[in-house]
Amino acid sequence: MRVRLIAVGSRMPKWVREAYEDYITRLGSGLKVSLTEIDLGPRSAGRPPQKAMEVEGQKLLAAVRKDDYVIALDERGTEMTTRELATWLKSRMQDGRDLAFLVGGPDGFAPEVLTRSDFTWSLSRLTFPHALVRVVLAEQLYRAHGVLANHPYHRD
Repeated sequence: MRVRLIAVGSRMPKWVREAYEDYITRLGSGLKVSLTEIDLGPRSAGRPPQKAMEVEGQKLLAAVRKDDYVIALDERGTEMTTRELATWLKSRMQDGRDLAFLVGGPDGFAPEVLTRSDFTWSLSRLTFPHALVRVVLAEQLYRAHGVLANHPYHRD
């Protein structure tokens, strides 16, 4: 099973790249995660963001493979505890389909992206900067994988 993070935004601060890579490296061969960055759609002052969201949505959907299990990260999605995430991840691993985690742009997802998604997951009801979502996702995948491997990193 391959796991991909497909995220809008391509110029992340150094701390984001370092933190994301730290957790992905810790996963080792247990869960291979790759990152695909999508350029932001064009935005300008005084214009509604729908066109930018549409462009981003088209690029996100173009990066998704036909058989991917698609997870849209959205604050209106389903919340999970770490143990629930571990159980969900185990189920996905047994299913064997590749996973594609999608992070939208600053204005969220185009409706077509949410329609294509198999699952909409909320990391929190809080709204996070999109750069931080990468780090939180990587850490939560590391934590959930650690739960499955009986690694002592997670404590209830």
